[in-house]
Amino acid sequence: MADVYEIITEQIIKRLEAGTVPWHCPWGGRNSMPRNAVSQAEYRGINSFILHQLRLNGGYESRYWLTFKQAKDRGGHVRKGEKSTPVIFWKWYDREEKNNAGEPTKQRLPVLRYYSVFNADQCEGVTTPQDDSESHEWEPLTACEQIVERMPDRPEIREGGVVAGYVPAEDVVRMPLRSRFPSAEGFYASLFHELTHATGHETRLNRRPSTDPRTFGDDAYSREELVAEMGAAFLCGHAGITPDTIENAASYIDGWLSVLRADSRLVIQAAAQAQKAADFILGRTWDNDGETPAKV
Repeated sequence: MADVYEIITEQIIKRLEAGTVPWHCPWGGRNSMPRNAVSQAEYRGINSFILHQLRLNGGYESRYWLTFKQAKDRGGHVRKGEKSTPVIFWKWYDREEKNNAGEPTKQRLPVLRYYSVFNADQCEGVTTPQDDSESHEWEPLTACEQIVERMPDRPEIREGGVVAGYVPAEDVVRMPLRSRFPSAEGFYASLFHELTHATGHETRLNRRPSTDPRTFGDDAYSREELVAEMGAAFLCGHAGITPDTIENAASYIDGWLSVLRADSRLVIQAAAQAQKAADFILGRTWDNDGETPAKV
């Protein structure tokens, strides 16, 4: 497996250095990208990435977001106690100055601004457009099924709904229905991602206590996302489905690196922890210190 780990890590780093395509959700296609509930416009850039991840983290069914005022204008309201999410944008301003000759000139300057939005699931009395759900049929991949079935101390896996996530307090992996994934590769890559998260539980590799608060976007959260996606990439490589998943993995990692100040060295650090996680899932367990291979 050492060679597989090195090959996958090198491929991801090469794609990060070359620039990556925008990350996409492996289930739901275009019907999963975050949109504004009023304008119907898709959010772009880092806004799209953050809102999509927040939707998964929060377990929101809706992909629609709106401001406090937009919710009120549509006859509804934001539920008491709900927290907003900032959406950033650049606004251009014209400023008049004088050049060296004393002549007036105009200069356009960008200023970073933001406004706050809420997911439609955080609101009451707000009606959003109904998206047609996509359904796909595909055959399970034997190599991937065996990896999942043979994982030691595997957490409970619940399929249903439209979001994927690992719930540390319950030690449960939640996955969307398989029919929402256009391909088997996309399903297993997402499942491997969540199973890698599960290896961090204190009863396994103990990367982080399950009772620790998870704050979306902070350093600890972002670093764990890198570990999970690297672990998923390693497991995909082991199962022989790397060509269909490596590009998306690199794009996903690139999004989190931007949160972590684009420090590419973090990929190497994440890869080390991801290797231990992948080994655990494949049956090569580690002691709880996360450093020493256990005797099996």
